[in-house]
Amino acid sequence: MKRINKVAVLGSGIMGSRIACHFANIGVEVLLLDIAPKELSAEEQAKGLALTHPAVKNRIVNTALQTAVKTNPSPIYSQSVLKRISTGNFEDDMAKIANYDWIIEVVVENLGIKQKVFEQVEQFRKPGTLVTSNTSGIPIHMMAEGRSDDFKANFCGTHFFNPPRYLRLLEIIPTLHTKPELVDFLMHYGDKFLGKTTVLCKDTPAFIANRVGVYSIMALLHLVEKMELTVEEVDKFTGPALGRPKSATFRTTDVVGLDTMIKVSKGLYDNCPNDKAHDLFKLPDYVQQMEANNWLGDKTKQGFYKKTKTPEGKTEILALDLKTLEYRPQQKVKSATLEMTKTIEKVADRMKVFATGKDKAAELFRASFFGLFEYVSDRIPEISDELYRIDDAMRAGFGWDLGPFEVWDAVGIQASLDGMKQLGHTPAAWVTEMLAAGHASFYKIEDGVKKYYDIPSKSYKTVPGTDEFIILEIWQFGCSKIHRCVYAIHQFQLWLLLII
Repeated sequence: MKRINKVAVLGSGIMGSRIACHFANIGVEVLLLDIAPKELSAEEQAKGLALTHPAVKNRIVNTALQTAVKTNPSPIYSQSVLKRISTGNFEDDMAKIANYDWIIEVVVENLGIKQKVFEQVEQFRKPGTLVTSNTSGIPIHMMAEGRSDDFKANFCGTHFFNPPRYLRLLEIIPTLHTKPELVDFLMHYGDKFLGKTTVLCKDTPAFIANRVGVYSIMALLHLVEKMELTVEEVDKFTGPALGRPKSATFRTTDVVGLDTMIKVSKGLYDNCPNDKAHDLFKLPDYVQQMEANNWLGDKTKQGFYKKTKTPEGKTEILALDLKTLEYRPQQKVKSATLEMTKTIEKVADRMKVFATGKDKAAELFRASFFGLFEYVSDRIPEISDELYRIDDAMRAGFGWDLGPFEVWDAVGIQASLDGMKQLGHTPAAWVTEMLAAGHASFYKIEDGVKKYYDIPSKSYKTVPGTDEFIILEIWQFGCSKIHRCVYAIHQFQLWLLLII
């Protein structure tokens, strides 16, 4: 088994600095590198420093790390882990990567720049050294073009989600040249040491989580316009009642950054011309106007919400009116469907209430989820051969309590077909074939083991990992609680590593 004692992280931006912190959290020695500044700052000029001064050359990387450590929630367990991180720049310190076990590239999302970095990496890395990229959208195989056979065999994508310490998803994306044993190692290491839900992905646009997650968001943004819903209504209808984060849809977009969502959606529009949902990746007019206004969320102090002060000096959160694009006080949202779900503890049981309700919340549920059901069924085998991987990715990457196939099971596959047809959605042929063969669900429990429907074999197979323990009435306990418990165990394991 390969051991990872030292990791080099190339690029100290939002993701790179936080990935470095997370490896330091588990006891790994980290080298964090970035470019050297091309110009002196005013403070450096006042001190009479030159561009060749070490403090100047490492200013970008050191500032990025300091900024990361000050963020809330913190990317580190304690200040003491910072002693495991050393910093440097590409000009002076790239040769040091020869002594590191794993090199992770996290530079700007530009293929040309990444290829130049990997050209430099190949000059110094030792043969057999693991090299991965944290790209969220650039095809993995394109980054390895022109590299040696050894580089290609030890190269793949490792896509962390932000913030790396807290979001559980780690997507592993091999190329045709990646050694199978390397993939097995990363799947194991991410799970056991980094505390992640590791999901094996194909080298397709946006991989799994962002492909499905951004489709879901974009479809919702178009529905909002069509159904004339308010920002407050959408966030009320798509939050905790559905087993989603409290920040729901628009608040989450403000936190992540509207520009990030726009970038991924544009990438999908450009790179997925044959996707049946291709047109949904076009930005609605109101989103285009928000982009033009630089209303990108928290980073620009306003997005779908805006924090202001009342004349009395109290803080007030205003909501954006999507018709007028003016901010106004938030309005209270009422829903009979939401009221009915309040006494239902199991998220899965709430799905049937949403699917059969009569108000706006229920209408939005059917319009969005029936489209999502069609979309994820069509993505097999394009983005994944196994349906459980899609559910794993959405739970771990987007904080959903139930993945799309799990929601579909909760609603009832057969029961949803008429509603899907009425809204113009048709599931992939394999779904109707599955039902015709007498298989009524995507998952089932047999002898205490969770199994998923395997499409190629037209039979049920054990979900990997669940055969290590017995699951008694998994739905009664609640999937979300199981996942939170497993994650808590992972975090405890990481804590143990720190004190051993």
